[in-house]
Amino acid sequence: MKNKIIGILFCLILPAAVQAQMNWVLDGNSYVSEENGTLVKVSMPGLSKTVLVSAAQLVLPGGSTPLKFSRYEFSKDLQKVLLFADPVRLYHNTFNSCWVYDLKTKKMQAVGKEMGSQLLNTKLSPDGKMAAFVYKNNIYVQDLQTEAVSQLTADGKERLLNGLFDYAYSEELFCVDGFRWSPDGRYIAYWQMDLSKVGTFYMINNTDSIYPKPIPIIFSKSGGAIAEAKIGVIALDTKKTQWMKVPGETSANYIPRMEWLPDGSQLIVQQLNRKQNESKLLLCNPADGSAKTIYTEKDEAWIDVKGFWMRGGNGWDWMDGGKSFIWATEKDGWRHLYSITLEGKETLLTKGDYDVTNFNGYDAKNKLVYFTASPENATQRYLFRVKADGAGPAEKVTPASLPGTHNYSLSSNGLWAQHNFSSHLYEPASEMLSLPSNKPLDKNKDMAGNLVPSAQGKKTSFFKITTEEGIEMDGWMVKPANFDPSKKYPVVFTVYSEPFAATVNDVANVGQRAGFFDVDSGYIFISVEGRGAPAPKGRAWRKAIYRNLGWLNPNDQAMAARQIIKWPFIDPSRVAVFGSSGGGSTTMHLLFRYPDLYQTGIASAGVPSHFVYNNIYTERFLGLLPENEADYAKGSALNYAKNLKGNLLLLHGTGDHNVPYQGEELLLNELIKYNRQFMFMPYPNRTHGISEGEGTREHKATLMANFLKLHCPPGGR
Repeated sequence: MKNKIIGILFCLILPAAVQAQMNWVLDGNSYVSEENGTLVKVSMPGLSKTVLVSAAQLVLPGGSTPLKFSRYEFSKDLQKVLLFADPVRLYHNTFNSCWVYDLKTKKMQAVGKEMGSQLLNTKLSPDGKMAAFVYKNNIYVQDLQTEAVSQLTADGKERLLNGLFDYAYSEELFCVDGFRWSPDGRYIAYWQMDLSKVGTFYMINNTDSIYPKPIPIIFSKSGGAIAEAKIGVIALDTKKTQWMKVPGETSANYIPRMEWLPDGSQLIVQQLNRKQNESKLLLCNPADGSAKTIYTEKDEAWIDVKGFWMRGGNGWDWMDGGKSFIWATEKDGWRHLYSITLEGKETLLTKGDYDVTNFNGYDAKNKLVYFTASPENATQRYLFRVKADGAGPAEKVTPASLPGTHNYSLSSNGLWAQHNFSSHLYEPASEMLSLPSNKPLDKNKDMAGNLVPSAQGKKTSFFKITTEEGIEMDGWMVKPANFDPSKKYPVVFTVYSEPFAATVNDVANVGQRAGFFDVDSGYIFISVEGRGAPAPKGRAWRKAIYRNLGWLNPNDQAMAARQIIKWPFIDPSRVAVFGSSGGGSTTMHLLFRYPDLYQTGIASAGVPSHFVYNNIYTERFLGLLPENEADYAKGSALNYAKNLKGNLLLLHGTGDHNVPYQGEELLLNELIKYNRQFMFMPYPNRTHGISEGEGTREHKATLMANFLKLHCPPGGR
C-alpha cells in the first residue's frame, strides 16, 4: 500500500537508510561521479578530479556515438566499468543491455550479447574477470577475456526463479538482487524462489487491441501461499549447487537477507517466520550446507527486516575484519545498534531512550560507529557517533546551529562524507566533510555560511497537537498567500499514516508536498503524524498499530483534526482530506467513519479491504488468517462504506499491480448497495501512481483540483 511514485501525488519522506549512496571507491579515499557521460574520480581531501573514462571512449563496436548509459559500476580495482543501458522496468526489476569497458585495453564488449536488453542483476566478479547475470530466470556467467557465456542454472521457469524474487519479496522485504559472488569469485550464492503454490490475479488490458488481454500477476495475497525460498551455492567449475540446510518449512518462513562472510568461508542468512515476529541469523557452510543459528530475536508485534534501516541494504555491515557486524533491533523499546560476533555475542552500542534511524558507517582507524538519530525532535535527523566498543555516550556530530534533516553518505573507511542538509526554512544544501573533525573540505563551500532562505518557509510552520486521548502528534501547516488571521479558511489534510513512511519531516519545501494542489490556492494544508508511522518515537509508538492497521491510524488522524478545527482561523464546515496508497485507505476510513468531521475526500489507489492485499505487508501488521480475521475486518474501510455522507472522489489505475483494482470494485459494489453517491475515475492500464500515458498527470491534477473547489471552496471568510 506504499506510494511508490514519490512526488506524483504527495511526497513521503523516507528514512535516510533508503536514500541513494555515493559511488565511493573501495579504499574510501575517493568517489566516482558522472559528468555528461564522462566518469570522473574525485579524490580526498583536495577534491581533485581525474578522468577515468571519457564519454568519447564509450562508443559501441561499429558505432560512432557514445553509449547512453543509465547507470554504471566499477570493478574494485577501477580497471573495468560495467555500463547499464536500455532500461526496461517491470514491477521492481529493471532489465538492461550491459557493456563492459576495459580501461587497460580500451575495449568495449557486450555482456550476454545474444540476450539483448533482457539482462537482470548483472554484476562483475570481485576480481573483475567475469560478469554474472540473470536471464529468463536462470543465472549465467561470462568470461570477459574469452567472452564465453556459461549457463549455471537450468531449471528456471515462470514459477521457479533463480537469482531474482517474486513481487511480494521485492515490494515488502526490499529484495531485488537475488545472488552474491563469493569473495574469491569461484562460487555464487543465490536465492531460488518456488512460486508453484502462489495464486494468480489478473488485470485486464482493454485498450491496446480489439480483444481484451488478461495480464496475470503471481501475487501472494493475505492468507494465501507464499513464495518458498531456499539458498544455494553453485560452483562455477562444476555448475553443481549445494543447498543450504536452513531449518524450518520453506512454506512457513522467509529469507530476506543473505551474504558471504568477508573471508568467504561461510554465508550469513536471516530467516524470518511467516508472522514476522521471530528472526534468526544463521551461519551456513557452503561446502555441505550445514546451518547453525547464532542469534535469535522475537517481538510481540513484528520485526523490521535489517536492510531497510541499515546502510548495507541487502548486505551486512562488518567490523573487526569480519569478526563482528552491526545489527539493529528494538528489543529494549528503542531501535538501537548492536555489534554481534559470529558466535552471537552482542554489545549495545547506542544507549538511551532514543531511536537510531540509520547506520551511516564505520571508521575502523578511529574505532567509531556513525549513525543518524533525533532524540529531541522526531521531524529532524542528525549524525551521531559512538565508540565501537560501546563505551561512553554518543556524541552529536551535526552542528547544533543547523536544525533540520541531515543525511550523510560516509566513505567505506569512515573518514569522509557527503553531507546533505534540508529544512523548511532553507533550500537544500550540500558539502563534503572530513571526519572525525567534521570540517568542510572546501572552505568556500561551507554549508553554514551559504544557506539560501526558502520563500516557502515563511508560510510553513511545525506544531504539536495533543488529542483527547492524550496522544501528542507532530504536524506541519502551510498557510496561503495573503493569509488573514481574522478570517476562517478551509483545511486540507494530507494523510498517509501507515508504517511504511512518514509525512511530517522538517525538509525543504515541505509546503509543496500537497501534491498537485497549489499551496497558495486559498487553503490551509496540514499533515499530522500519528501512531504507527515510522517516526523515531520508540517501539511502542510505531507498533501500537499492530492488529490495529486501518483502525488506530485513522482514529489518530481524526482526533488530531478535532483539535485543529477549534483553531480560530479554521473553518470546520470546510474540511477535506486526501491521500494516495495507504493514504487513500486512510481517506476512505475518515470519510466513512467520521462523516461529521470530514465533508470532502480524495482517495487515490487505496486498499478498501485487507483481505485482497499482499500477505507480507498485511500479515506483518495484522497477523495471520484465519486466527486474526476480526482484525482484518475491523481495519477494512469497505465495512464502513455505508456511512458515507460527504463528497468522495476515488481514483485507481486498472493496471495497478501493487494495490489490485479488484479492491476498488468491491468498494464500489458496497457503496452502490447502500445508494451512497460518489465520483469514481478509473485510469486504464495505469499503475499505482497513475502517471503513465499522455495527458494523465494534467487530467488527474485538474480533476482533483476541480473536485476540491466544488465541494470545499477556497478562500478566507
